[in-house]
Amino acid sequence: MSSESPARAWACVNLEAIAHNLDIARQALPDTELMPVVKAGAYGHGLEPVARRLDNHGISFFGVANVGEARRLLRAGVRTTPFILGPTFPAEREEIVQNNWCCTVSSVEEAEHFQSLAALQNKEFALHVAVDTGMGREGFLPEQLGSVAALLKNMPNLRIEGVMSHFPSADEDVPFTQDEIGLFGDCVGTLQQHFDLRYRHIAASAGELGYEVPVANLARPGLLLYGVAPMASIYDGVLRTTLSLHARVTLVRELPAGHGVSYGRTHVTNRPTRVATIGIGYADGWNRQISNKGARVYINGHYCPMLGRVTMDQIMADVTDLPEVKSGDEVELFGEHIPVTEVAEKAGTIVWEIFTGLGPRLPRVY
Repeated sequence: MSSESPARAWACVNLEAIAHNLDIARQALPDTELMPVVKAGAYGHGLEPVARRLDNHGISFFGVANVGEARRLLRAGVRTTPFILGPTFPAEREEIVQNNWCCTVSSVEEAEHFQSLAALQNKEFALHVAVDTGMGREGFLPEQLGSVAALLKNMPNLRIEGVMSHFPSADEDVPFTQDEIGLFGDCVGTLQQHFDLRYRHIAASAGELGYEVPVANLARPGLLLYGVAPMASIYDGVLRTTLSLHARVTLVRELPAGHGVSYGRTHVTNRPTRVATIGIGYADGWNRQISNKGARVYINGHYCPMLGRVTMDQIMADVTDLPEVKSGDEVELFGEHIPVTEVAEKAGTIVWEIFTGLGPRLPRVY
């Protein structure tokens, strides 16, 4: 009988670090309630384990993208209410009302449908009005709110308990964001003439760290929960790393000078080179765009340059100066020694994509 093969690649997730970073979010906004964003598998960390860890952490909602994610939280026994951040399809809304999940409306038609479903179930259903203060993705335009509010007031089975928007450029355009904060305040003022707004929210991680929003009383921390500040702040040094990516050396070979490495021969050795093949590739979420960009891996206490293109299941690294490296040795691709921000920069993308791009065949170790 053969023994089980060791994992070729895996991600280590530190749930206590995520809880620590949520405490940092609370310190940043001590008088504001929190909606940890756990959509997209908690940014690649694992939806159910992260939500279970934070469920009793004094939070108001879990931010999810869709009904499927809300359903997974329900099945996992999570008690905190899911907040569906994106628009919903008509076929999903009966389930939403039945489970008292929270969501937004961006059109009168959506609101009328929720009203009819709530009436059929003989209940009052809570909704948040989405307003578009600059994102261009969902929500009523500010100038529509007066007439919309009048229509919503005539829907007796709806309780308009919140208003939300989203910053499109908090980490890039400070003047626009400051103007947007003022516009959001105007929208809140318009709706408060008609409704008792229990929740008012616009800020995600960048907005939470970089701005004051006087009318807001709820924030939606996302990336900072997972150890990365999307913009400079006083909290840069206290966030903890929550996820590290690892793989194993599968083979070590000696190649002569002038030998190509990987597809396209985009790297050709200029000396006799000891090359380690490593069991991770773009099918695991190791971004192909990092190829030939000066990326490095960490093996046995040393940094080693990646060679050539990332392939579906494997990458190569130069271990010429590390004669002790052998098959089975552990490799760090990012984590304690290589920041994920470095990987994202070399791949020409953002940390959000690196985290959420980690593939389903990659085991998570908690």
